[in-house]
Amino acid sequence: MNNRFNLFFWAIFLCTGIAACNRSGEISDTPTSGKMKISVDESFAPIIDSHVYTFQKLYKYAKVTAAYRSEGEVIKDLLQDSARLAIIARQLTPSEMEYFKKIKITPRVNKVAIDGVALIVHPENTDTLLAIPQLKDIFTGKVTSWKEINPKSKLNDITIVFDNNNSSTARYVIDSINQKQPLPAKASASKSNPALVDYVANNPNAIGVIGVNWISDFDDSTAIGFLKKIKVVAVGRKNNPTEPDTYYQPFQGYLAAGTYPLRRDLYIISREARAGLGTGFASFVAGDKGQRIFLKSGLVPATMPIRLVNIRE
Repeated sequence: MNNRFNLFFWAIFLCTGIAACNRSGEISDTPTSGKMKISVDESFAPIIDSHVYTFQKLYKYAKVTAAYRSEGEVIKDLLQDSARLAIIARQLTPSEMEYFKKIKITPRVNKVAIDGVALIVHPENTDTLLAIPQLKDIFTGKVTSWKEINPKSKLNDITIVFDNNNSSTARYVIDSINQKQPLPAKASASKSNPALVDYVANNPNAIGVIGVNWISDFDDSTAIGFLKKIKVVAVGRKNNPTEPDTYYQPFQGYLAAGTYPLRRDLYIISREARAGLGTGFASFVAGDKGQRIFLKSGLVPATMPIRLVNIRE
């Protein structure tokens, strides 16, 4: 009997002594414990997978479930309280902020990294230096054939493909390259980023638009596998093919320096009213360990300086 009592006593002691346990023995919602769902732009799946894995290794009472969706669906999840946290490549719009104001919630928005939008083409495509004016012509439908880019090209009609409908990469192209002009009707969406890479790898006329973090981590077998299937386009601000040094691929140093033109910021947005697991995970991503994960994966951390090396020499 005494042994049973002693065991019971120590169980109660442990639960009251550890913040992760409440009186019923369930895991409490604290910055380092509990369960939650986050909604994440699918173009950031590889890098956020790394953050979730590391966070849960550090905090064994924390369970973070990431749902990878289109940007539009991520915002919908956040507004409808289907997810405590959203991770997307833009800040909230005035109308979205007004919605939160009406329901008396002040969302916390933190920039956590600099990402890029990469353009990928088939290995047989020799036109891997493209300038912003050329890209605008392609993505508005003014130019429809690779022969209009290069009369010597052996390719024909350009096929534009994005990762999914309502994707952040499509919005980026419309806003930043097309200057608000719509995409051509023939632009299409694949079901996922891996499907996008496969499509480009099997269609010589294709040009795909993908988040840089899918191809930036040279220690990741998936990224290495993708790079074996496709070519990554170097982008210049002006059309100057006789000076290839004015075109840049989305390497980390060029993203940091701003010489690669197709950059975008990554934000983590919390609607948590109190300091729960969402606050803890957001702090982890924005903190030293989370920023080092961005650095290791080939993106630019928001708060950690990186050393730039001239890799052209």
